Amino acid sequence: MPLPLASVADLAGLPFDTLIDVRSPAEYAEDHLPGAINLPALSDDERARVGTIYKQRSPFEARRIGAALVARNVASHLDGPLADKAGGWRPLVYCWRGGQRSGSVAIILSQVGWRAETLAGGYRSWRRLVVALLQDRPVPAPVVVLDGNTGTAKTEVLAALGRRGVQVIDLEGLANHRGSLFGHRAGGQPAQKWFESRLAVALAALDPGRPVVVEAESSRIGSVEVPKSLWAAMRAAPRVRVAAPVAARADYLARAYGDLTEDAARLSAVIARLAPLHAAEVIAGWQALARAGRFAELAEDLMARHYDPRYARHRARMDPLREEVVMAERLDAAAIEALAGDVAAAVERLAGA
Repeated sequence: MPLPLASVADLAGLPFDTLIDVRSPAEYAEDHLPGAINLPALSDDERARVGTIYKQRSPFEARRIGAALVARNVASHLDGPLADKAGGWRPLVYCWRGGQRSGSVAIILSQVGWRAETLAGGYRSWRRLVVALLQDRPVPAPVVVLDGNTGTAKTEVLAALGRRGVQVIDLEGLANHRGSLFGHRAGGQPAQKWFESRLAVALAALDPGRPVVVEAESSRIGSVEVPKSLWAAMRAAPRVRVAAPVAARADYLARAYGDLTEDAARLSAVIARLAPLHAAEVIAGWQALARAGRFAELAEDLMARHYDPRYARHRARMDPLREEVVMAERLDAAAIEALAGDVAAAVERLAGA
């Protein structure tokens, strides 16, 4: 009998050794159950071919051809990724809706002698659980937002809070983006659904009796959107705002964005994208600073002319009921660790108020 999944939190307790997604690579890339490996029953091209035959020629012929393709692909998996699995191995297999693809693969694995089962409703049942958690239910723990202008090391402070045992959710980490025009990271961003699946798992794991700290963001982080329930909680949440001198922030940014400053062409292209928002002479001045390698000066002027005014407007719309400001004179590694201690204390005060 297919195994039902009643909640996102249940995923962590599934009694299986390996979670196998047998959908095509493109389906898997868009989203999958966190922790699943991809052993496709059909490749992307094969899936398209079988679907075309089903619609244009004959469902029977599509099933016959599909069965032959699935058998060949499973044979390849048996000789490859599954060759070292012992007799007691227990996989859980799923496809789009828990139908023919996962059923066919599970039957073959069971005939080998493994205790293979399928997920009731397949990926579609998982997606419904994710959407319900992110769109229809409140965040399961009290939210505190870590705020601060560009260059106040919020992401590093968030990581330091996590090391101290504070509950955190790193939205920029999940989105693989630093949350600004300059925020691209190697590897690119996940698809929206994959971002949501990982976020749902993080939310489901929260202890509702303790606050969770998230970094202040807009409703979009690069190309992905923050789901509405979390965004509503962030807008209403108390805030700890980190403040630091402009010079310290500029030095921090020059270090933190070393991947960008080392790529002159990319840095120039990003600056050029600000042209619709600033006068030509301002853009030319920023480009000149970049070419000269004066990155701290560039960061300082970008903050003064572009980022700080935007943060001020955004913060005015949030209008938090409670806010604490934590000052930091420096933003080197040791100072950030100390700053995290001050932020953790402020979080406890705000959460307990």
